[in-house]
Amino acid sequence: MRRSLRILPGVFFAFWQFLVSPNLFSQSSTSAPTPSISLPGSQSPFLGSEPAGKATAEVLSIDFKDAIDRGLRYNLGLLLAGDQTLMARGERWKALSDLLPNIQGQILENDQTESLAALGFAKIFKPGVFPVAVPAVIGPFNYFDARASVSQSLFNFKNFEKERASSESLKAAHYTYKDARELVVLAVGNAYLQAIATASRIETAEAQVTNAQALSDKAADQLKAGLTPAIDALRAQVELQTRQQQLIAARNDYDKQKLTFARVIGLPPGQEFVLTEKAPYQSLTALPLDVYLQRAYATRSDYRAALAQVRSAELTRIAATAGHLPSLDFNANYGDIGVTPAHSNGTWQVAGSLTIPIFAGGKTHSDVLEAEGQLKQARSQLGDLRGRIDYEVRASLLDLTSAAQQVEVARSTVDLSEQALAQSQDRFTAGVTDNLEVVQAQEAVASAHESYIQSLYAHNLAKVELARAIGDAENGVRRFLKGNP
Repeated sequence: MRRSLRILPGVFFAFWQFLVSPNLFSQSSTSAPTPSISLPGSQSPFLGSEPAGKATAEVLSIDFKDAIDRGLRYNLGLLLAGDQTLMARGERWKALSDLLPNIQGQILENDQTESLAALGFAKIFKPGVFPVAVPAVIGPFNYFDARASVSQSLFNFKNFEKERASSESLKAAHYTYKDARELVVLAVGNAYLQAIATASRIETAEAQVTNAQALSDKAADQLKAGLTPAIDALRAQVELQTRQQQLIAARNDYDKQKLTFARVIGLPPGQEFVLTEKAPYQSLTALPLDVYLQRAYATRSDYRAALAQVRSAELTRIAATAGHLPSLDFNANYGDIGVTPAHSNGTWQVAGSLTIPIFAGGKTHSDVLEAEGQLKQARSQLGDLRGRIDYEVRASLLDLTSAAQQVEVARSTVDLSEQALAQSQDRFTAGVTDNLEVVQAQEAVASAHESYIQSLYAHNLAKVELARAIGDAENGVRRFLKGNP
């Protein structure tokens, strides 16, 4: 059985370039969708992982760098992006196969009979002789053929453009894989920051329980001494139980945040670990907006992938139009044929064919229309992505500025509320007022600490999002968190 494989003038040079190309073993996809992530409560693959190994008795200490490194190894979104590039590499070879020669060998040994009756040979007429009956079946007879064949296309502009289009799709998928790494950093960074923010809430809640317990004990003692009414003791007890409930909820939230974090970075189920970093705060002096926009358009992998997809769609349209052009093919074979291998003769055949498309029922026209539609979609998506990049950079800078200001205000509010709490406790101890003022002050302290924790989380997350927005999440996150622009 013969299988044709085509090549056009200069294909050997192109094939050599393909072999030495550094992208030969990079994985891509002909339809490389830009991965997306929705961090809160979604089913995004970037919030899952393929856990590695089994849980051990050792308690792992994980800092921010360790978390990102683990995420880049085991995160499900990145693993799936790698699988897509593997399929795209297969598509690239499929397109290239139409340009390369196809060489195959075949050995055929045939032993058969033939029915002459089925072919209509019932009698043989000879001049001056009566018809002579022939046998209905003849044979058996042998047939042997050992042959090597080669086929290739000398000129097929359509296949050449299709191969170029697949090369651009391969580049797009490679950039999509790099963009998936950026999204892994965003997912891991968000999960880590959420976990340490919840840990801060536990510390704050524990301190508030301690204060509420002290207030409750003092109110109980004063009630026994007849110095305060029962309402003060009840109020203090209610405040204590409220703070205890908040502490229980904070601890539960922290345990769940740790489960989410472990899923993102691929820790084995049940593996115990601790997060070694606290919620950091380093002010960041942002660079001008134009600098970040230039970085984003130059380095963001999803934007470069979209550019490559547009180029691929352009080449695909050219390839579809090339369906109107003629093609030139070459076929040759050589082998031994005979009754048996011992009684065979060498034969060969060389053939060239020129195929000129005249009318194919509108197939070429339909291919052109489909390619044109895909090209328009790719250009529209590129334009939308460019606008989205501008929005993400601007929004990240706005969030960063706002969150930095909120951190400063929240920090001052914490100091003021703690001073107010201390004064109200002194007034209550001196008998100037009841403990309602103390309870209200404790509520204000709790609210101030929550605002500070939330603003600190928002500030650090804005840094992570800014690093992602400019396409430098892998390196920029660590730099931004340290306050280096």
